[in-house]
Amino acid sequence: MEGPVEGTAQELSITKERVINPHLIPLKHPREESQEERREPKPAVMAAKPKLWYFHGRGRMESIRWLLAAAGVEFEEEFLETREQYEKLQKDGRLLFGQVPLVEIDGMELTQTRAILSYLAAKYNLHGKDPKETVRIDMYADGTLDLMLMVALAAFKPPEEKEESLALVVKKAKTRYFPVFEKILKDHGEDFLVGNKFSWADIQLLEAILMVEELDASVLCDFPLLKEFKTRISNIPTIKKFLQPGSQRKPPPDNHYVEVVRNVLQL
Repeated sequence: MEGPVEGTAQELSITKERVINPHLIPLKHPREESQEERREPKPAVMAAKPKLWYFHGRGRMESIRWLLAAAGVEFEEEFLETREQYEKLQKDGRLLFGQVPLVEIDGMELTQTRAILSYLAAKYNLHGKDPKETVRIDMYADGTLDLMLMVALAAFKPPEEKEESLALVVKKAKTRYFPVFEKILKDHGEDFLVGNKFSWADIQLLEAILMVEELDASVLCDFPLLKEFKTRISNIPTIKKFLQPGSQRKPPPDNHYVEVVRNVLQL
């Protein structure tokens, strides 16, 4: 049994008439490109820059900024400053679970920090060469995320609780997190955490180190390999640029940032 006939009704009708009347004007088909035209470079289609919606501060967006910057990707930011901006995003159905961060990239609107980071790491070849490397990168990144989240949440606590929380961050960095990474670097003797190749895990560990150093400048005194790691990763050109004044890296949260977040989210 023959399959369906392709073509428009008009083309089929004219073809039928041509059998009866061979003097009909031939059907016009799209002109084929010449060899010279095929060799001509086609104009490049510029991809839109990723756009980030969040507050003018670190929070859950900062690791996303770090990853994009490390990958050498320029991005735009829309800062949430009023409750009305936030409600409009919700009303327009752009916040899947009613939460920020929100990242617009590749025709998608992405929410949920961990999902966004995983997508960006994979997209920019920072997520390992196989599942075994990927899961190790995920483990290390999740560990540093836990540590940095403690710092982020401390900003919203009363002054006395805030001091205790930040002191606990430094203690856990010294006793739980940094010893793990020091051992990893010692055991494999390589420059990077996974597969001796720069990855999301390296980016996020540096971010965590610098964040804890803001609380205690001597936090790496017992971790010589992490000191070397910090210097090495900080000198990667894209990261070195991100660490310069005037970049899109955000400062530690201050009282104004906390007040804006509380007002917008009605905390």
